[in-house]
Amino acid sequence: MAHILVIGSGMAGLVAALRAARRHDVTIVTKDVLTAGSTSWAQGGIAAAVFPDDSAELHARDTLLAGAGLSDPVAVDILCTEGPGRVHDLVGLGVAFDPAPGAVAPFDDVSDWARGLEAAHSVARILHAGGDATGRVIETALAAAVREGRIRAREFARATSLNVRDGAIVGAVVESPAGVEHVDADAVIIATGGNGRLYRHTTNPPVSTGDGVLLAYAAGAVVADLEFVQFHPTVLAGGGLVSEAVRGEGATLLDADGRRFMLEIDPRAELAPRDIVARAIARQMRLQDGQPVLLDATMLGASVLAERFPTIDALVRATGVDWSTSPVPVTPAAHYAMGGALTDMDGRTTIPGLFAVGETGSTGVHGANRLASNSLLEAVVVGWRAGDAVDAAGSVPALPLPALRDASAVSTSTIQESASGAQLDTPVPLVREIAADALADGTVAWSADRIRDRAWQALGLERTGDEMADFARELADARPADDEARSLLPLARLTAAAALARTESRGAHWRDDFPETDPEQRVRRVVVRPASESPELWRSDARAEVPA
Repeated sequence: MAHILVIGSGMAGLVAALRAARRHDVTIVTKDVLTAGSTSWAQGGIAAAVFPDDSAELHARDTLLAGAGLSDPVAVDILCTEGPGRVHDLVGLGVAFDPAPGAVAPFDDVSDWARGLEAAHSVARILHAGGDATGRVIETALAAAVREGRIRAREFARATSLNVRDGAIVGAVVESPAGVEHVDADAVIIATGGNGRLYRHTTNPPVSTGDGVLLAYAAGAVVADLEFVQFHPTVLAGGGLVSEAVRGEGATLLDADGRRFMLEIDPRAELAPRDIVARAIARQMRLQDGQPVLLDATMLGASVLAERFPTIDALVRATGVDWSTSPVPVTPAAHYAMGGALTDMDGRTTIPGLFAVGETGSTGVHGANRLASNSLLEAVVVGWRAGDAVDAAGSVPALPLPALRDASAVSTSTIQESASGAQLDTPVPLVREIAADALADGTVAWSADRIRDRAWQALGLERTGDEMADFARELADARPADDEARSLLPLARLTAAAALARTESRGAHWRDDFPETDPEQRVRRVVVRPASESPELWRSDARAEVPA
């Protein structure tokens, strides 16, 4: 029986742990309590083609179109084909999806389930649980299954580095209130979530500092797509996410004068892809001296808002606004990272014994712009497959490096795009970028807050080459001044380098100096650490996260 170490406890990590525990000894380490990650914060639902008028092919097409030409069609096909089965598996693990109006218990058939529509979906296929608490309902059910099983869950513990022997991952260094220890493992699955805390404004929880991506990078794994960060369009001006599902139910966006402005920008209006809506809001805010725009959900009425969106309803009303009678001020915020450790759909990285799942990994499913509510689906599909793949961790090879090419070797005839900007049937070439070691520090102390402020300015919704270059130069001579900056500083360096290398606008990456999409840049750029033989040069310092 092998020992599998899972780092992180979001949906993807818990699913992987439950699958691996069927045959192996499994330990989960997590920085906070078991249910503290981004999954519990997910108000939206899970997308899957479970209804008779939908299909995996249609879901795949929507996903590829949203991905702006960079989604891997093979990965997307796996996601959309296996997704419905995994949704039913979640039901078997105790997840109760919301029933349709008039449905009669026990709601065990898809015809009994409510379905919602979100941006860029061609049909209503979004399943919700607890109204607007889908992530929390799923996370609670998975955590209960973990606690009922024979999986060890170590809360308030954190992996600070990975142990490498003969080019393979053999465990990790873990810090906890009990001290520091080396935990041996036959395979390590990183599931630490995203990196939204790199930005001043984010929907992510405090634990989302990109630790998993840096653990993988420090050990020599290839990372990809870090320039693509999705910004959620509608976050309360005082903090707190307002799910896209509210717009799916009919809410509209108004300027400071009460005028609906999205109809002039995109025929899909408020249900255009998130990058379009978020940038439109940012530009409108500039026109009105930084004032937030207004989300008008008054047409839905107090009873619908309270019943369909109980979490958001309480959140909005706590700000003193009755959103059944008055529009609520909203702004964009960093929400989801499409980039991470490069993986296949089994979660395999380019290092034997190391897997990455959920927002920590970059499978190629989301391309340049994630389709709404595909993140929870990817978490369960890839988490499930990774939990199965570790059954043969000692014999399954790492994701092969020969798949990478130099940028100069990619033929432009290979990467021509359709008029819509999406390529629906051919693989996306992977090209290797040469970059300085993001873990090599300079002399000027930078705090996490300083990094966040500058990242919001230089790497936010709208980017310019000059500002990103200035930021990159500043970061080159920076060193972390506090514990959180140990992760955020190298993460900012990697993100800035990736964004500078992509001299076009595509999906969530928009540059005012290169505002058009360039068909010749239909490639996924990847980076590997130059000093990969010395993973001990970087460690994530847990002291600020672990209670005394």
